[in-house]
Amino acid sequence: MALTQEVYMGVESSGIVVTHDEVGVAHILIDRAEVGNSLSPLARDFLTEAFRSASGDPAVRAVLLSAAGTRHFCAGAGLAPTDSKSSSYADQKRRPGDIARMLRGGWQALVTSVLECDKPVIATVKGVAAGAGSSLMLACDLVVMSTQATLVESFVHRGILPDSGAAYLLTRIVGLRKATELLMLGETLDAAACERLGIANRVAPVEDVDVIAQDWARRLASGPTVMLGLTKRLLAVSSESGRDRALEQEAWAQEVVSRTEDLQEGLRSFAERRAPRFQGF
Repeated sequence: MALTQEVYMGVESSGIVVTHDEVGVAHILIDRAEVGNSLSPLARDFLTEAFRSASGDPAVRAVLLSAAGTRHFCAGAGLAPTDSKSSSYADQKRRPGDIARMLRGGWQALVTSVLECDKPVIATVKGVAAGAGSSLMLACDLVVMSTQATLVESFVHRGILPDSGAAYLLTRIVGLRKATELLMLGETLDAAACERLGIANRVAPVEDVDVIAQDWARRLASGPTVMLGLTKRLLAVSSESGRDRALEQEAWAQEVVSRTEDLQEGLRSFAERRAPRFQGF
């Protein structure tokens, strides 16, 4: 498989590596195993830009997100311990509104870049997804977890209000009662529980996770890209709004898809009794 590779934005210390293969899959790797694949502000912002770039690149038709090693998928934000020479998180002098602005431009922007990516996003999760790292996992469209992977909403253990869209994402996926339990008690979920709750689509031995995810990514990359992107949007709208808006968006999206070459190819292939050859437009 031919790959082109770059260390994102040319800054090696970010630990975000993006590769592209010949079938249209953008592989985004969090290569920060030495810090639990936690994301510094630099790494977080480069990861956000990687998703935005993939969304706008017509050569990209699916995105595969992974992390280095098998201990951690993402431990969330890198929290440096305080000492006598540094002020604590609570003691730092900030103007009213600073925290909200930082959050909107930081972790919320990252989660939004995944949710709004016009291409399907698959996450391979082989280790712990914690705190904001859980939100990153939850924002992906499809999730393949290893049998040894876990998820923990660790905010409560640090006295931090759940952020990075955690309450929004969890409630959509597991419902209000279970989201309340996970965020208030902070208990660890194993992969089997994640599959039962609909957090993970597939659980497999660690050696099979990449095989499954790459197969899905290739299938999606060979599919009708515009239709898949709009299906992603319709699913989000349908889970967040009433019937009238959902049906209105469905009608609008169908109008857009009806003008794509992929739809015409789908109809031709059906009439000719052959597999479709979608081009992504």
